[in-house]
Amino acid sequence: MNRPPFAIGEYYHIYNRGVEKRVIFENQKDWDRFLTCMTVFNTKHPVGSLHEFTLARNKSGKSKTNKQECPLVHFICFCINPNHFHFILKEIVDGGISEFMKRLSGGYTMYFNERYNRSGVLFQGRFKSKHINTNAYLLHLSAYVNLNFRVHKNFGGSTSKSSWEEYCGDKTKMLPELSPHCHKDIILGQFKNKKEYERFALSSLEEIKNRRTRDQSFDTLLID
Repeated sequence: MNRPPFAIGEYYHIYNRGVEKRVIFENQKDWDRFLTCMTVFNTKHPVGSLHEFTLARNKSGKSKTNKQECPLVHFICFCINPNHFHFILKEIVDGGISEFMKRLSGGYTMYFNERYNRSGVLFQGRFKSKHINTNAYLLHLSAYVNLNFRVHKNFGGSTSKSSWEEYCGDKTKMLPELSPHCHKDIILGQFKNKKEYERFALSSLEEIKNRRTRDQSFDTLLID
């Protein structure tokens, strides 16, 4: 079945996991590589390989930045766990999400297979997507994605990478320089301050976890 087209200006929950639920991030180098790919491949301009991008940046003398020019998508929030990831993305250009995810999945798979001397697919089929069609869904899903590491009892450190720190945390503990920049205003602009959003997110996460326990059909909106 063909995937319905993504619409410019709309928001989507994008997620996938390792084939056979395998670990796809073994160590800090893998985390950093994926985060860098999330930034570097998010551009309408041809990129080639991450190695080519680095050489071009060094040759041009441009400083490293996590704000890409002419992006394909806007990141709203994300969480990367050892064997799966969640994104909330906004489509910016026609075909942007599909092109970005093709680059990201292909580029990271090539890196991972070479690094660990393996071959074949790394992710469990093509990425999954759900249209976020209400503001309430967007707000509650932002809490679920930002705090997804807590769903799996991974409390930061080397076991997960999340935009939660960018939303509510200590800026001295931010992610690496070339991590994606999140467009937070669509979420934080609906709250008085970050603390109010933090209280909402923590409360929302508990509500989601309790509802999942009571209603197995609720998992159709989410993924482990």
